[in-house]
Amino acid sequence: MDADHEKTPYQHLTPDTILQAVEQVGYLCSGSLAALNSYENRVYQIGLEGAEPLVVKFYRAGRWTDAAIQEEHAFCLALQAEELPVIAPLVAANGQTLHKHQGYRFALYPRQGGRAPELENGANLEQLGRFLGRIHAIGAIRPFRERLTLNVETWGVASVRHVLDSGFMPGHLRANYQALTTELLLTIRHCFQYVGRLRPIRLHGDCHPGNMLWTPTGPFFVDFDDTCMGPAIQDFWMCLSGTREEQAVQLSHLLQGYQMFFAFNRAELPLVEPLRTLRMMHHAAWIARRWADPAFPKAFPWFNGPRYWEEHVRSLQEQVEWLGEPPLL
Repeated sequence: MDADHEKTPYQHLTPDTILQAVEQVGYLCSGSLAALNSYENRVYQIGLEGAEPLVVKFYRAGRWTDAAIQEEHAFCLALQAEELPVIAPLVAANGQTLHKHQGYRFALYPRQGGRAPELENGANLEQLGRFLGRIHAIGAIRPFRERLTLNVETWGVASVRHVLDSGFMPGHLRANYQALTTELLLTIRHCFQYVGRLRPIRLHGDCHPGNMLWTPTGPFFVDFDDTCMGPAIQDFWMCLSGTREEQAVQLSHLLQGYQMFFAFNRAELPLVEPLRTLRMMHHAAWIARRWADPAFPKAFPWFNGPRYWEEHVRSLQEQVEWLGEPPLL
């Protein structure tokens, strides 16, 4: 697929193309189509004749190989087979979950209702922890072969390099950013070395409240698009908020449920702030990589201006202090 298509991969994804793709798999569309919130991929709710609507996700060209997507699907299906509340892709009559139409790769999912989680509730956190423990227990059985491993190189070094090469960083901030990220990456490496040898497992990878739908029976985990190998604490820290004391209490509730099903390596606790810092670097580079996609300037209009980068550098400077704090207990 050519480079221009990778930069603006959805320019030919018309409503007709979307509906034809779904019908190709064997569903009869009613003609109704609603775009759902997604930047990296394109996701739509599709009405069906005589059946509940389903959701179709069109994968961004050039991001994942077919094998990596299929590995994500297999992980979700394995979790679903153990009756875990994850939204796994639908398996077609031919046994496939990844489909192709007019150069686009896509997968179909059942529609799942739900509301935003209330993670200030200790009982909810314990329930969430139990499900995370079960997910990680299955994730630890075998490694991914095709997915990325979350580490300093993939999320930190590569991200900083791209930001510096992209031309977005204003000239008056460039030297400060370069010196600051050099210091942060060195500190983060030391943090990982201090923790010692980690056992990476298969993770959700992007386990923030926006990727959970809360129902009367508890959470449903959605969007495993960033599933990867990494330390278990990666699926915890994005569920924490507030002061350090509040985060410590939240973490204790999560672990109380988690350790009913899987042992947590407390040596990973010092990685919360290093992982947060890596994500901040990764997020800035992600927007820069996607800027040619027309959806990104509309969604992040402030990105291509000095104020965003001044705030980004300031946030990274604050992380220097946070990295010096003792781990949550």
